[in-house]
Amino acid sequence: MLYKNIPNIVSILGVVPLAMLFLEDGFQYLLPLLLYNNAMDDLDGILAARLDLKSEFGAALDNVCDAVSHVLVVMAVGMHYGGICAPLSLVAAISILVRVVSRQTATPEPEIDGGSPTNELMRHILLALVVTRYFELAPEPFLATAFVLHSVSMQVPYRLRYSIRSLTTSATAVGGVNVALGVAWWFPVTAPAIAACFIATYLYSLVAGGLSWRSRRPA
Repeated sequence: MLYKNIPNIVSILGVVPLAMLFLEDGFQYLLPLLLYNNAMDDLDGILAARLDLKSEFGAALDNVCDAVSHVLVVMAVGMHYGGICAPLSLVAAISILVRVVSRQTATPEPEIDGGSPTNELMRHILLALVVTRYFELAPEPFLATAFVLHSVSMQVPYRLRYSIRSLTTSATAVGGVNVALGVAWWFPVTAPAIAACFIATYLYSLVAGGLSWRSRRPA
């Protein structure tokens, strides 16, 4: 019984520590918690595939865990920075919930190999905070931009096929993505280049995917 639920246990363990964000001074742990959550979210899918433990319940649980963890993060960020970030974080949280509900009630194109658009927002929050800290910039404009862009991209009717995470389908490559994020945090001098790769491929995916989707629509 325990063996069959290993991926589900990993999914839950990826969420629980995020409660620290709402403790006094807990926001200081945001970056390591984001790295931890991203790694655990990737790990549960890898384990489910490698151990042949994929199930509808597991997919639904992973979806719910994503919703809970990602809403917690965006609301914590919005509450911490305030100003324009507060209402835009609420918009992003609603977009996450709409995305999750739509995946629960429909049968969309599989996203297992490419990750979820809500995960992409978490990675961009992490990179925005690391890069702005490195250059001693105010993070609010960058976070606000991320909230707006992702609130849109989470609802588009096509996949972001060319984002870095969508192009990483093997366990080794997925691990490399997590290592890159960790390197950006530990060695901030590398963060601008790493962030540029993630953000450029995300924007290209959003624009190119939109143009392709529009060209396929009947006149």
